[in-house]
Amino acid sequence: MGNLLPPGVCNLLNPAAIYANNEISLRDVEIYGFDYDYTLAQYSNLLHSMIFNTARDLLIEQYKYPEGLKKYDYLPGFAIRGLHYDVQKSLLMKIDAFHYVQLGTAYRGLKPVPDEEVIELYGGTQHIPLYQMSDFYGKGPSIKQFMDIFSLPEMTLLSSVIDYFINHGIEFDQVHLYKDISDAIKDVHVKGMMYKWIEKDMEKYILHGDETYAVLNRLVNLNKKLFLITNSPFSFVDKGMKHMVGKNWRDLFDMVIVQADKPTFFTDRRKPFRKLDDKGSLQWDKINKLEKGKIYKQGNLFDFLRLTGWRGSKVLYFGDHLYSDLADLMLRHGWRTGAIVPELEPEIRIINTEQYMHSLTWQQALTGLLERMQVDAESKQVLLEWMQERQEIRSLTKNLFNPQFGSIFRTFHNPTYFSRRLIRFSDIYMASISCLLNYDVNFTFFPRRTPLQHEAPLWMDQLCTAKILTHTA
Repeated sequence: MGNLLPPGVCNLLNPAAIYANNEISLRDVEIYGFDYDYTLAQYSNLLHSMIFNTARDLLIEQYKYPEGLKKYDYLPGFAIRGLHYDVQKSLLMKIDAFHYVQLGTAYRGLKPVPDEEVIELYGGTQHIPLYQMSDFYGKGPSIKQFMDIFSLPEMTLLSSVIDYFINHGIEFDQVHLYKDISDAIKDVHVKGMMYKWIEKDMEKYILHGDETYAVLNRLVNLNKKLFLITNSPFSFVDKGMKHMVGKNWRDLFDMVIVQADKPTFFTDRRKPFRKLDDKGSLQWDKINKLEKGKIYKQGNLFDFLRLTGWRGSKVLYFGDHLYSDLADLMLRHGWRTGAIVPELEPEIRIINTEQYMHSLTWQQALTGLLERMQVDAESKQVLLEWMQERQEIRSLTKNLFNPQFGSIFRTFHNPTYFSRRLIRFSDIYMASISCLLNYDVNFTFFPRRTPLQHEAPLWMDQLCTAKILTHTA
């Protein structure tokens, strides 16, 4: 048994790899499309502190929130992407693919809520019914899902304000509070503050610009067509792309669409395209064709498809927002989709550690033992001890990723709600578009056949036990 699993076999995950949910051959892809923010342009965490501080100050100055909020700063390690927020109960929590709250990950303000209280709040269960949860785009009647990277400062501000109100015994209306914070964060984007900071100091905020240039240049040299669809305004994108790619960046693209208003861009036929001149001023002529080198604003996907004839699986579009970038493209239009998930890189580095592998292997072994021994009445005491130990290891493993909420991809053993959506809406996913540089342009991605539960052999547990024994021998 000792040599079933050679040591180090699990340390093979590569943070710069592309992971496939669906078989896809790049040979078939003729047209590459990109979102801008967090896809072509990756931003440093400094941006989150700026968004947090500015929205916090807006709450104090314009919404007349207490001055005491000034003492709260952005906590970079507090929240993770994909969390749900129950507006009525002021609960921020992690939910798995089966709509169950992961116990130990429900927070009111900056403090965890005891498991018993969470269960009581949901009528004696950890399960949250679908009608409350969310619609297709993660916006529910009472529960909101935070899906994009820009939502990290919003979750932290929400938690900080609630923390302040609870600590000072101030009563508040949950709905108003949520809306005020959401509006304050929106103001930072809508009023263009964020754009100004980035434009003023690109070196500080934009990461990996040279890699973006390398990816785009390589695709153009291989005769691929490129397009850009972004919600950001032209002057902002223009300055960022000049910084990363050079002043002639537009020559690389066959189509550039700004202020697209996604996700309605993909679903609503009403807004026609408008042309911008080189200075970014609007033109009023009717658009009968989309020309290379020109800049377009608004528009909709139906006109885009009609005017370009770009259909189906020869188009691959990359974005970071699973709902507003990828869902409709995959489900309604049959485009291929690539999700950009920067969190993959730090999470894979953790998975590759000896500590993580040891915890996971022992967890699997304990689970197998628990399942097989439960019929034996005499081992009740041992079973309780094993259950306790399994729970401790699970918490330990969770804390390796994030002490409050764990990994964005898993609750203890189930995929998270975020993971389920990622698998549903993306053919491939990766930490950044620079991962494309590691693959040939004709490469075929083959997802591995992972066992369904009825296919997973019993020896998986035994394998793990054997590995532990060889490590400890």
